[in-house]
Amino acid sequence: MSYLEYSVRKIPTGFNRLAYINLPIIILLIAIASIGFLMLFSVAGGSIEPWAKVQMIRFSIGFFLMLLIAFIPIWFWRNISGLAYFISIILLLVVEFFGVSGMGAVRWVDLGFMRLQPSEVTKLTVVMFLASYYDWLPRNKVSNIFWVILPLLIIILPVLMVLRQPDLGTALLILVGGLTVMFIAGVGWIYFLISGLGVFTFLFSIFHFRGTEFQILKDYQYRRIDTFLDPANDPLGAGYHITQSKIALGSGGFSGRGFMQGTQSRLNFLPEKHTDFIFTTLAEEFGFIGGLSLLGLYFLMIIFCGMVAFGSKDRYSGLVVSGLNMTFFLYFAVNMAMVMGMLPVVGVPLPLVSYGGSAMFVLMIAFGLIQSAAIHKAR
Repeated sequence: MSYLEYSVRKIPTGFNRLAYINLPIIILLIAIASIGFLMLFSVAGGSIEPWAKVQMIRFSIGFFLMLLIAFIPIWFWRNISGLAYFISIILLLVVEFFGVSGMGAVRWVDLGFMRLQPSEVTKLTVVMFLASYYDWLPRNKVSNIFWVILPLLIIILPVLMVLRQPDLGTALLILVGGLTVMFIAGVGWIYFLISGLGVFTFLFSIFHFRGTEFQILKDYQYRRIDTFLDPANDPLGAGYHITQSKIALGSGGFSGRGFMQGTQSRLNFLPEKHTDFIFTTLAEEFGFIGGLSLLGLYFLMIIFCGMVAFGSKDRYSGLVVSGLNMTFFLYFAVNMAMVMGMLPVVGVPLPLVSYGGSAMFVLMIAFGLIQSAAIHKAR
């Protein structure tokens, strides 16, 4: 049922809302972020400059933002979901024409005080818009072909725009996050079967048209795929990142080399040690135990967010929390698989641990929405 169908009198208001904050999620957020601060301190050689201090400030601002969002009723976020989506599309257009380049890609908008990556915001707004769409749509129309086309367009438009930047990893997260909302909303399995065939056809086309005028991916993206299949082909070039990452992972062993004792990161063999490859630094210094501990914290977060989704009394809350939960899962799953050589290298940070502003703020906003759903559940 929608928010218009149950009594608002059953929803906590005022200071009573403090009693309904999901404390396990708060504790897990602080724990995971603290691991990030610790690793940023380590990769900087035992200094809070230049990364750890900035990240602590970002987390503090994000934490305040999360609480602010959490205490605003979830129906408000439902009502502005469409507006948020269209603003994110406009920001992607701004990137297209006025974006700031970095590391060979144009993904950022310079706001003066920070560089915003609109594609990160889009991961959030696509889920919000689709959740509000299915909250509005009668259940008996969910699998009607006419009503399936619109959400597909809502997903495909930003995915294509992000691919142009180019940013394959973020496009993948937007796509899967959106499809997750469609699946949980009850869209018929036949559409996902057709989508699967479409994905297979797309993957076939990627390799079939390589080197032709119809080539789909950029040359560097093909090199990443080649490197993923056989890093030894170019160990000092395209395969350097993943080769050094595997060396760091292996050298950590079971219990690690010790805090700030990692050779790959301290001697600068490990590229992007403070961003996308920060998990390898953790695994080298704290070993299998450290990596498994962080993974355990992530899965606990997934479980508690899942409990919020299953306990929701309205359709929008259940869908938006489920979609955001899947997006969070993909963040760490894709990043960890990437640095272990199980996926091609894509620009997906380790959530709450990697250095970066856009991802941090977007994640904290997402957890603010999850907290809002938990607090304002009808009781």
